Amino acid sequence: MTNHLPRDGRRTTRRRALTACAVSALLGLTAALPAAAAPRAATASPPPSSSRPLSLPAPSGRYPVGEVDLHLVDHARPDPWHSARSPRELMVSVYYPAAHTAGRPAAPYMLPAAAAHFDEVTANDYLGLHVPPGRADWARTVTHVTRGAPVAAGRRGGLPVVLYSPGLGEPRTWGTTLAAGLAARGYAVVTVDHTYEAPEVQFPDGSLATMVPPSDPDAFLRKALAVRVADTGFVLDELKALNGGQDPDAEGRPLPDRLAGALNLHEVGMFGHSMGGTAAALSMDADRRIAAGLDMDGNLTYLDGSLMPVARHGLDRPFLLLGKDGDTDTGPGWQAFRAHTPGWNRQLTLLGSEHASFTDAEALIPQLRLRPSERADDIGTIDPATAIRTTEAYVTAYFDHWLRGRSGRLLEGPSAAYPDMEFVK
Repeated sequence: MTNHLPRDGRRTTRRRALTACAVSALLGLTAALPAAAAPRAATASPPPSSSRPLSLPAPSGRYPVGEVDLHLVDHARPDPWHSARSPRELMVSVYYPAAHTAGRPAAPYMLPAAAAHFDEVTANDYLGLHVPPGRADWARTVTHVTRGAPVAAGRRGGLPVVLYSPGLGEPRTWGTTLAAGLAARGYAVVTVDHTYEAPEVQFPDGSLATMVPPSDPDAFLRKALAVRVADTGFVLDELKALNGGQDPDAEGRPLPDRLAGALNLHEVGMFGHSMGGTAAALSMDADRRIAAGLDMDGNLTYLDGSLMPVARHGLDRPFLLLGKDGDTDTGPGWQAFRAHTPGWNRQLTLLGSEHASFTDAEALIPQLRLRPSERADDIGTIDPATAIRTTEAYVTAYFDHWLRGRSGRLLEGPSAAYPDMEFVK
């Protein structure tokens, strides 16, 4: 068959295929990555008016949830992915318990340019969700989160802080369900987009930064993880400045009332999905400010099968491994980590789950009415509401125990209330 693609189109298709192999080798993702785009471009095409409205589950904690986006600039560090662009810039979202939400706008799930790129590229080429473009209006997805609401009067000592790092090919918004759920229970949760490794990051001026695709998978993995560790340390530094009364936002936009001074930076945890879970382990290893960590289905081995340093020597602080059902993409890393970790650790398996079950895919994919076989590829066979309820219960119990000193009974063994969570010996 004659290939009628123009030369540029054939080159793009070939690069996408090569990148797909690279990412599949990286962390077991089955999706392809697109070819490189311009470092920063202002592009957005609204979805068709017939796009299906989606909604995340409402947080079940006692507080309404507020959110604010921060544009952070690390003037001490050139951007490692685009050396010509300096300095390093990040977008983060802070979710927190709100005092009230009246008169405040709803927080968008994705900004317009980011949503358009997610729809056209990320949903299928990165995440393999089998979603026809235009089926979902990602920008209008209901979050049950309010932008800029005043912070609720917190517990004495301030709000414990939990950082969230997304998986490879996932935007920070793909963890909103868990982030909002923790915030509704009295946490400040900071989700981080790792610019030029994240699929799309929209900045306040409307420009869009897209992923730099890997050419050498092993080198990409090692570099990306090192950058994530550095990003995490920088974000913690900025949170300290914010808590001290400074506004770290590069645009100088006002912070929500009572956010400054509301954080307890002596009670810091970190969790992440896939490569974000890996980053949580490595960041804990590098930064003692992180007191407890959680890895949701993230690898602890490199592509050549060698153990990451944290798997070779473990951690002296608590760490939870939460994996999908069946064979995972973790290789020998988890077993080595547990064997070498003198600190508290557990390994759990969510029965019937798949790799994406720990993300917003679990809540959103069923609303798209895809074929059952396609849904199973993404989120497994577990009932979505059960998966979300069970994951939230264990994530909350873990951080409640190690950051708040509450009973960790749910972490001691199987529970009749959550029969789909299995403890791995």
